[in-house]
Amino acid sequence: MNQKVTLVLTEFIGTALLLAIVTGSGIMGDTLSAGNAAVALLGNSIATGCGLYVLITLLAPISGAHFNPVVSIMFWSEGKLSLSALFNYVTAQFLGAISGVWLVHMMFTLPLIQISTKPRVGFGIWLSELTATLILLTVIRLGVKYASDKVPMLVALTVTAGYWFTSSTFFSNPAVTVARSLTNTFVGIQPADVGVFISAQIVAVLLMLIIMKVNFK
Repeated sequence: MNQKVTLVLTEFIGTALLLAIVTGSGIMGDTLSAGNAAVALLGNSIATGCGLYVLITLLAPISGAHFNPVVSIMFWSEGKLSLSALFNYVTAQFLGAISGVWLVHMMFTLPLIQISTKPRVGFGIWLSELTATLILLTVIRLGVKYASDKVPMLVALTVTAGYWFTSSTFFSNPAVTVARSLTNTFVGIQPADVGVFISAQIVAVLLMLIIMKVNFK
């Protein structure tokens, strides 16, 4: 298979599986928790962290295992992705994320096409997403530079913890945000709030690029 196709397909599959894990564990946790949101979130966060560890460990040697447009933008800014590769990665990530949500809907016998009605709004949420995305990018950047063999663990643990210490539950990913607006389940976000989340994530990656130029050279 053509190497470019392999890279893009890996990002598509990895992002799809990530969203399947996030969405499916959210549904399962919510179903089995008997209305206890803390128990549901615990199951959701543990499953996401474990899944991320496996996906990054196995797929990073192939595509880098970005699964996130802002991560791809950061690597593009360092010259590790061409502009065309960035476009292909981001496209694959968005399509993969949506496909992962749809796969879970089919597995749980839910309507395929849904729109979330779950509000996630307010200045605190915006600040949370900016902070979460900046933390994630910093962990990845420093991990690649100083502890490359531990990046899967570092990212997985950061995201697991982020579910609990941020008010937004650590989306920190535009593709994830859009896909989660298309599921009216535990992990959903109403479309009206998507723009604020993505704006915060983009501001975070722009801040990260500035920080990298100043301190990480």
